[in-house]
Parts: sequence; structure tokens; C-alpha cells
Amino acid sequence: LFRLYQVIMPDLESKNLLFVYEHLDLALIPVLQKMEARGIRIDVDYLKQLSAEYRAEANRLEGVIHELAGSVFNLNSPKQLSQILFGDLKLPVQSKTKTGSSTDSDTLEALIPYHPIAQKLLEYRQLTKLLNTYIDVLPTLMDRDHRIHTTFNITVAATGRLSSSDPNIQNIPIRTELGERIRRAFIARPGWSL
Repeated sequence: LFRLYQVIMPDLESKNLLFVYEHLDLALIPVLQKMEARGIRIDVDYLKQLSAEYRAEANRLEGVIHELAGSVFNLNSPKQLSQILFGDLKLPVQSKTKTGSSTDSDTLEALIPYHPIAQKLLEYRQLTKLLNTYIDVLPTLMDRDHRIHTTFNITVAATGRLSSSDPNIQNIPIRTELGERIRRAFIARPGWSL
């Protein structure tokens, strides 16, 4: 660290950044430490209800997709999905991968005008991603007080903004109504607000 100090401190001084380092960056460390230690409370019951609701909708969509495909297959298998889309339903191949025809989101978006199965697959994927990334995972990361403790990073983002990791609580979806509902699981104690 001392060898780095001998290089970095003169560099900060020559760029007139010593004030920023001493009065912003260093001053922020105890604030972030308190935020990390306190954590943020989640409403576990709400997430359980959301999980049941989203899982039921995903199961319903799976049935609709099987009906549209005319057969039962593993929706999470790119190989099986490729066979259904481009073999059985004869939809136009949009792009190829090393293992065959692509079934990624861009491909499904392009296939929407050709068959309703594409839109249903996108909806199914959105629901299962929300379930597997946020709704079912967040409760496993909480402490006994129903709080999640992230790590705030002040030197990771090139723009100088804060980022968070383990978990990244700044990446909770908001662009869709389905994703935005997850944010309601983060709650303040009575009389307080976020």
C-alpha cells in the first residue's frame, strides 16, 4: 500500500483532486459502512405472495406455449425450443450459433409477427428471470431481522457513481410493471420512508 501511496498521492495533488479524495471519498466511507451494516428491510410475506402469483402465471404460460407448439417440451432447452420454432413450426431462422439456430430474446422479438408463440415465450422468460434472479433469491440473502446487507463500492464505476454488489440492490427492475412490483418488497420501518 505504501508503494501505491507514493505514486497515487502525488498524482492526486498534481490533478487537484486531493480535496475530493480527503473531503468526499474518505468522508463517505463511514456513511457507507453504516448503510451496509444497517441493511435494507424486505417484506418476505409480500415476496412469497409475488412468487406464488408469478409462478402460477409462468405455469399458465407454459401450458399456452405447449398448446401453441402442439407438443410438450422443455422451454428452457435451447435445442428443444429451436426444434419447435424452426423445425416443427417452420419459422424463419434469424441467426445461427455454434450449436444451431438462435433462440435468444432478439430472435424471439423478430419472430413475433410470424407466430404468437414468440410473444408468449418472451413473457415466460421475463417471469422466470424475475423469479430466479430476485423474488425467490432475495429472502435467502436476508438476516434474522429480514434485512439484506449489500456492499457499496465507491471506486468500481468509471463514472464515479456508487455501485452495490452481493447483492446488487441497485439493479432491481423498474422498466416493466412486473419488475417494478419487486421494488415494493423493500420497506422502511413504521413512520420512516425510503
